[in-house]
Amino acid sequence: MRTLAVIPACEGSVVFPNKNMRVVNGKPIIYYAINNAIHANCINDIIVTSNSNEILSLAKQMGTMIRNRRPELCNISASLDEVVWDVFEQLSINDYDYVVTMLPISPTLRYETLDAAFRRMIYENRDTMISVHNQANFYWKYEDGKAIPMQQKRMNRNQLEPFFIETGAFLITRASCIASDTRIGNNVGLYELSGDEAIDVNNFGDLKLAENALTGRKVAIYVNGNEEIGLGHIVRTKEIADELFSKPDFYYDINKTKPESFGNTTYNLIPVNGDMELVEKVAFENYDIIINDILDTSEFYIKSLRDKTSSIIINFEDKGKGARYADIVFNALYEDSDFNNVVSGSQYYIISKLFLIYNPIIIKDKVKNVLVTFGGADPSNYSEKLLDLALKSKYDSLQFYVVLGKVNDKIEFIDERYNKKNIKILRNIDNMPEIMSKCDISVTSRGRTCFELAALGVPSLSIAQHEREMLHTFVCQENGFICLDPDSSIDEIEQAFDSLVSLSMENRLACQQRMLLHDLRNGRTNVIDYILKYNGKKRIFFEEDLQT
Repeated sequence: MRTLAVIPACEGSVVFPNKNMRVVNGKPIIYYAINNAIHANCINDIIVTSNSNEILSLAKQMGTMIRNRRPELCNISASLDEVVWDVFEQLSINDYDYVVTMLPISPTLRYETLDAAFRRMIYENRDTMISVHNQANFYWKYEDGKAIPMQQKRMNRNQLEPFFIETGAFLITRASCIASDTRIGNNVGLYELSGDEAIDVNNFGDLKLAENALTGRKVAIYVNGNEEIGLGHIVRTKEIADELFSKPDFYYDINKTKPESFGNTTYNLIPVNGDMELVEKVAFENYDIIINDILDTSEFYIKSLRDKTSSIIINFEDKGKGARYADIVFNALYEDSDFNNVVSGSQYYIISKLFLIYNPIIIKDKVKNVLVTFGGADPSNYSEKLLDLALKSKYDSLQFYVVLGKVNDKIEFIDERYNKKNIKILRNIDNMPEIMSKCDISVTSRGRTCFELAALGVPSLSIAQHEREMLHTFVCQENGFICLDPDSSIDEIEQAFDSLVSLSMENRLACQQRMLLHDLRNGRTNVIDYILKYNGKKRIFFEEDLQT
C-alpha cells in the first residue's frame, strides 16, 4: 500500500501576498506541511506543485519531488482537483493506492493526527477522509430577500448540532477516486481537528493565531501562598498564565497552600506533598517550562528538577541556593545578584491587568484621601497601628480607606473599635486600582503593592514588614517613596506619615514623576518576550556561573 502526498503551493495571493512563504515560529508556512508529510508513517512519497522557484527550491532542499505548475493552473479559476490531476501527468496514478492533498495554509497540524486519520479511514473502509473543524454557531441566510435563521431554536452554542467546515490540513482519498474534476469518493468520512490544529492561514489574523499556537508550550507552575508570605505569588502566576498561549497546570504544596487561595479559576490545580513529590509528578509530564514562584528554592530541589526533566526552569523572586541552577530567575524586587542567570529590575514586575486601564492620579493642592493597605497577611499588624493613628482628632480632615487582607481575623473587633466617620474599612477588594486612584497618598508595606502604587503615581510611605522586604531596592526615596525600617515605633510612623501629609503639591508631584519614570505597565510583556526569545534552550552551566 503506497500513499502520495500532494502539496499545492501557488506563488501569489492578491489579498495575502507571499502567503505560503510567510515565516511562522521561525519557519516558512509551507515547511510545516512538508515536514508533516515527511514524518507521517502513512506517506511514502511527497510532491510539491508550484509556480514559485523559491517554494520549489525549499521543497527540493527538504527532499521532496517537485512539479513546476503550468501557468493556466495558477489562476483563481483553477480548481485543486485540476492541480492534483496535473501531478499525474508526471507520475503514474497506478503507482499509488492513496493520495493525500495537504495545503500549506495549515501549519499547526500534527503528523500524528494525519496518521490517526489515515488509520481511521482504513478501519472504516472509507473512500475519502476530510479534515474538518466543528463551527456550530447561529447561521443566517437570505430567502427571497428575507433573513432566515438556519436554526429554529435559540440555545447555548455548546448545545447546537455540529456544523463541520473543511480545513486545508488534509484530504485523503483512494487514488482510484482521483479525476480532473474530483478527489472525493462515494463513502466520505470526516475527521474533526482540535481548535489549534484547525487553523487555516488565509489572512494576517490567521497568521497571528498560527504563531500563537506554534509558540505555545506545555507549562507547569509551582506556587504557594499563605498568611506568612501572602497571596501575591498566586496572583502573579495567574497573571503569567493568562499571557501564555497554552493552559498551564498549577501545582501547590498542601502543607503551605489551600486550594481556595486560588479563587475562582478553571486552571488545573494539582496538590503535592512537598517539593520532591512535585519533582516526581512533573517528571512524567514532559513540560517544556516549569515555573517556580515559591520564594527561596533549595539547591537539591532545583538540581532534582534538572536531573528528572528536560524542562526550562524559570524561578521568580528566588534568593535561595537553588536559584543558581535555574535557567532564568526573574527578580523584579531584588536587583542585586551574583548569578548571570538572574534578570532583575522593575521592568519585569508583572502588574495586574486592571492597572493597565487606569491613568496616574492627579496631584491635588492638599491631601484629602489616604489609602492604608498592607497586603493579605500584615504580620506586623501595621493596619491596626495606622487605624489607631486615624482615630486622632488632628486627622479628622482626612478620609482613610483601610484595605484589610483576606487573612485578617479580627473583623468584629476592628469594625467596633474603628467606627468613625472618616475611616472606611474595605475587605475583599476586586478592583484595587479603583481604590488607589481615588487617594492622594498611601501607606503600605515594602512589597509588590509599591509597584502598583508607583504605576499610578501615588506618593507613598512604605514600612518594611521584615528584613527580607528591606532587599526590595525599588522602594526607595530616589523612586518617590518615604521609607521606614521594620519594627518602626508608632512615633516614627506618625512622624513619617505627618511628613507625607504635609508635602507640598510640588513635592508630591516630584515624587510621582520619579515613580512614573519606570516601565511598570509593560512588565508582563517584558517577561513573556524574554521567555519566548529564550527559545527553549536549556542553560549550560560553567564553573564561573556557580561562583558565589
